[in-house]
Amino acid sequence: MNTFFRFLYEFLSQLFNGLLFAVQGIFRCFKTIFNFGEYIRIVNEYKNDFNGPEWIFVGLAILLTLAVLAAIVFLIYFIVRKILKFRKTLVDQESLLDEVAQLNNEVAKLYKEKEQILAMKVSKLGLKPDESDTEEAPAEGDNVDPNTEIRFPKLYDVDERYKDYKVANYNNSFELPELVDLFRNFAASKLKLYYKPNMIRLFIASLASTKLVILQGISGTGKTSLAYAWGKFLKHDSCIASVQPSWRDRTELFGYFNEFTKRFNETEVLKEMYEAGYTDDVYTVILDEMNISRVEYYFAEMLSILEMPNKDEWIVEIVPSAWKNDPKRLMEGKLKIPPNVWYIGTINNDDSTFMVTDKVYDRAMPIDINDKGEVFTPDEVDAQDINYSYLDKKFTEAIQANPIHQENLDKIERMDNYVIQHFRIAFGNRIVAHMRKFVPVYVACGGDEVDGIDYFIARKILRKFEQLNIAYIRDEIDGFVDFLNKEFGENKMHECIEYLLRLKKMA
Repeated sequence: MNTFFRFLYEFLSQLFNGLLFAVQGIFRCFKTIFNFGEYIRIVNEYKNDFNGPEWIFVGLAILLTLAVLAAIVFLIYFIVRKILKFRKTLVDQESLLDEVAQLNNEVAKLYKEKEQILAMKVSKLGLKPDESDTEEAPAEGDNVDPNTEIRFPKLYDVDERYKDYKVANYNNSFELPELVDLFRNFAASKLKLYYKPNMIRLFIASLASTKLVILQGISGTGKTSLAYAWGKFLKHDSCIASVQPSWRDRTELFGYFNEFTKRFNETEVLKEMYEAGYTDDVYTVILDEMNISRVEYYFAEMLSILEMPNKDEWIVEIVPSAWKNDPKRLMEGKLKIPPNVWYIGTINNDDSTFMVTDKVYDRAMPIDINDKGEVFTPDEVDAQDINYSYLDKKFTEAIQANPIHQENLDKIERMDNYVIQHFRIAFGNRIVAHMRKFVPVYVACGGDEVDGIDYFIARKILRKFEQLNIAYIRDEIDGFVDFLNKEFGENKMHECIEYLLRLKKMA
């Protein structure tokens, strides 16, 4: 074996010595060619022997040598540049090939999704997704057994969590003015959100008058924060549904049944509503930027349901038929909308949003938030456990104990006649019914009756003036302001008057 290693050493040495001599030769070659000191030494050695004409040839020889050296440098630079450019081209080609491969993968995924969508459409026609002239593997969901399959996984989890739940009685004893102070101090002490007492009164009175509250105003004034703080205050984080421009129907709110997978794609809103049905707590759903799509597209059914006076009729169909393992509170594919859920929408009025129509405004209570609350030193208040039944009881007691005085009702009726005569606008019984709930609770929270009437009329009735030709009614506005001052007292209806004067400036 030692003989072989000696042979291998001498054999390979011959090769590597040759390569080493080649490298050394190239190095010596360039070292000799670019040895400028040696050129200078040779010139100095012969310069004393040159005569006049010979110096001309010496100069030419030097120039020729410099030209050759420059040509060699340029050739080296050109070769290196070619190599680098070639390498860059190869890298670019490899990158393009990788990108093409990725695009091919994306196309394959999209094609697969397309096939799934087509399969869903075919199934709606009464066919099976895998029906074709050739035999193929059955599509997912074809062999689902309605007697064993769970198609509502999120709601099923809620059933599991609440299977041994007993409704808690928190033994609440607060009055509405105390609730205003508790919520205001909680928002300031725990969340650093500052609101004026009147804003909290308006908010709580709005909750008493309708299940849909709209917070509107300029961006950055705390519309979403108010609804968020309310959820934190009640120990139930608000369910935030960020409305998208693509929202076109109720499936965006509740979810939809996927005919291909045989599963129901549940939304967080549906889960929140379902969970609320188990408890006596207060829940909040926030429809953030609700007018970025048309509200009637996705919330129309809820508007109609929540308007029904009998809460037992608050029923929405989730799926057309029942399966054996459907959630417990889903009866024959229908869900009873729990009364302990409020829906709070936030809207921005700008070019990127749709106008909220009368159908929505008439069924909601809008609150304007156009200024920030002043910072104050709050009392430390923790989140509260509040029974919905107790809160609803306090609302009912407030409505019964603080009915709008007949004198003010008469003034409102005369105002209604004035608006019909001069502006051809009337408000219906629905708005009056909201007012009879809103104003008494506002008063019970510590507000003044006329101030509550003023705010309600400005937001719910005078808002309809925006539909009119402002230039046409401009001359009637001053007369209406005089009428309000005469009927309710000088500048008592300051919200209405301020709104009317703002309309006049727009004309």
